[in-house]
Order: sequence, then C-alpha cells, then structure tokens
Amino acid sequence: MAMAKRIYMVPLWVRLWHWCNAALFLTLIYSGASLHFAALDQPALLLEFSVAREVHNTAGITLAVLFFFYVMFTIRNREWGQYAPIMSMDFLRALIKQAKFYGVDIFTGAPHPYEPKPEARFNPLQRITYFGVAYMGIPLMILTGLAYMFPQYAPDRILGMGGLWPLALLHYLLGLFLTVFLVMHIYMATMGRTLTSDLRMMFTGYHEHEEHEK
Repeated sequence: MAMAKRIYMVPLWVRLWHWCNAALFLTLIYSGASLHFAALDQPALLLEFSVAREVHNTAGITLAVLFFFYVMFTIRNREWGQYAPIMSMDFLRALIKQAKFYGVDIFTGAPHPYEPKPEARFNPLQRITYFGVAYMGIPLMILTGLAYMFPQYAPDRILGMGGLWPLALLHYLLGLFLTVFLVMHIYMATMGRTLTSDLRMMFTGYHEHEEHEK
C-alpha cells in the first residue's frame, strides 16, 4: 500500500525568489511584447510604448538585483551544488533515463526514476536545464538588457556590426528562449506525484514522497 510522506525540501528564501522571479518574468514578457509590437498602432491588450519601456526597465533592474542576491545566497548556503551537473557516466545514464521517462514512460504509468532529496532536489535533466537558465540565460539577458538601457557603455562594434544591434538580437532571442522555458516549466510542474503536488511544494516547501508498505 502506498503512503505519502512529507519531506521539507525547498527553503523559504528559494521559494520567495522563485515566485518573485515568476512575477518578473511575466511582467518582462508582457512589457517586452508591447515594445516589440509597438509599431502596430498599439494592438489591444498591449501597453503604450512609453509605459511598456518604464515597466520593462523597472522589472529588468529588479530582476538583476534579485538575481545578484540569489547568487550570493546560493554561495553562502551551498545551494550551488543543487544545480551543478555531475560529469560522470552515471550522471549521463541517469540523464538519458530521465529524458526517456518524460518522453515515453510517463505515458505508461511508470514510476518516476528519480526521487528528490533535500540535498539533491533536481533530477539530472532538471539540473542541466536549470543550470543553463539560472547561470547562463538569465545573466546574459540581464547584461544585454543593461547594454540596451545604457548604450553609451556598449561596444562600438561586434563582429563587424554596430555594437547595439547584435546585443539587441541576442536579447530578443534569449527572451524567446526563456518564454518557451517558462511554458515548459509550468507543464513539467504537473508531472509530480499528483497534478498539483509540485506546485504545492513551491508554496509550502514540502515534497510528498510516496512510500510503499512492506
């Protein structure tokens, strides 16, 4: 017989950063879309250009400040190890197994191949993805955004092109990538023990671990 055991998994400061980040991401997506489509005579539901610019800049600076403190906390609390991929054949095999679970096995009712623990919350696929987003995608997004806000500090030329244009293109592509990540992240959050168990964990901090009586 299966029984659910609650294990404290996610510290409060991580949950606060997670939900603040989510709100800022949505704000940046909305204001960014308003800026991108500003030439279309302000389509319905989008912000005016001047308002969108202020909202986008404010949300971007707030994201940068929160990210700085997040990195400091991950170093101080040794949270870094939760994200860093482990370069080994065992990790690679576990990564392939996890990808197979999400792509095939989950639709057959197979059990999750990885059971999270407080010292290792993320499965191998999550580690790779979150590491790329948190330590590469977000910093690049912040840096290219700051270059847009302060063009006087941007390089004059990059790869033979005007310095701001390549940075603007990279910022736009990163925005698309992180938007797709957010959608996939929400979808993957439904793949816990129940449809809402992972969502509840990000509010309460407790993971519902399934144990079987012998």
